[in-house]
Amino acid sequence: MSASDADPPEPPIEPKAATPKPAAPVEAEPVETAPVEALVPPPVAAPEAVTVVEAAPPPETPAPPPAKPAREVIYRHSVVVRLTHWINVLAISLLVMSGAQIFNAHPRLYWGQYGADADKPIAQMGAMNTPHGLVGITHVGGLSVNTTGFLGVSKGPNGQPVVQGFPQWLTVPSWRDLATGRRWHFFFAWLFVINGLIYLIAGVLTGHFRRDLAPTGEQIRPRSILQSIWDHMRLKHPTGEAAKRYNVLQKLTYLIVVFVLLPLMVGTGLTMSPGFDSIAPWLLTLFGGRQSARTIHFISANLIVLFVLVHVVEVLLAGVWNEVRSMITGRYVVPAEAHR
Repeated sequence: MSASDADPPEPPIEPKAATPKPAAPVEAEPVETAPVEALVPPPVAAPEAVTVVEAAPPPETPAPPPAKPAREVIYRHSVVVRLTHWINVLAISLLVMSGAQIFNAHPRLYWGQYGADADKPIAQMGAMNTPHGLVGITHVGGLSVNTTGFLGVSKGPNGQPVVQGFPQWLTVPSWRDLATGRRWHFFFAWLFVINGLIYLIAGVLTGHFRRDLAPTGEQIRPRSILQSIWDHMRLKHPTGEAAKRYNVLQKLTYLIVVFVLLPLMVGTGLTMSPGFDSIAPWLLTLFGGRQSARTIHFISANLIVLFVLVHVVEVLLAGVWNEVRSMITGRYVVPAEAHR
């Protein structure tokens, strides 16, 4: 057998490493510790009394005054209303003064077709001699009133008492002149009529009467009328929204003056004219005669004077500048409502 046929040699066997044995646990030697003393908390000192002083509150800052409301301005009167108003002021003033001059020519009033010295008047301004001098007496029906200094007897140009119906400072002209007084009266009477017609036509076309003078259903209730009367008695004037329109008493008064007193004064004035009676004789029948028309004319004129006086007083109380300015420029400042 050849050498190549012999068995291959076995690989060498490596020796196994010895496995180490686990080491035996080493017991720790006891360590002596010092005894721990009990901890005693230190004594707590009693708290000292503390006086608490409250600081004074800061001074209160006064609240700022309420903001003033913005001023509200409205357009109250049209150009036509303003112009006719001031023309009426002039015309009525001269009509009253020239009318007083005419009345002084015969200071008596009658009712019926005739009126003469022998007829009994229903009212008159006269004078009587007394131990103390002249005394002016005004008779109305059966009532007699001493009106010395104003009606019946007043001071003349030299300061002497003069027998005349109205005083000279109230007549145009101031001296006794019936013819001149009539001319003044007739001129301003026609100016007043033309001016009134312009106002009436403009009031209808622009809706002034319907919008500004016609009372509403709420206003004509008795409660509203009584409340308005009570406010006027207390001199309480409207503010805010209520001031933008006429109250019920204003509306009713304006309607009576515009549609009753003024036409009545014009109609009775025309009735006293013989020339106009020839054109419209029915006026004599309507007013019961020329002397009745004269009496109605006199009463109407005095009621208009009363209306003017009350109107001026109300303007003074409501604020002269604001009221007069509104009748000049048309602009009216609405009085602000009082804040409570």
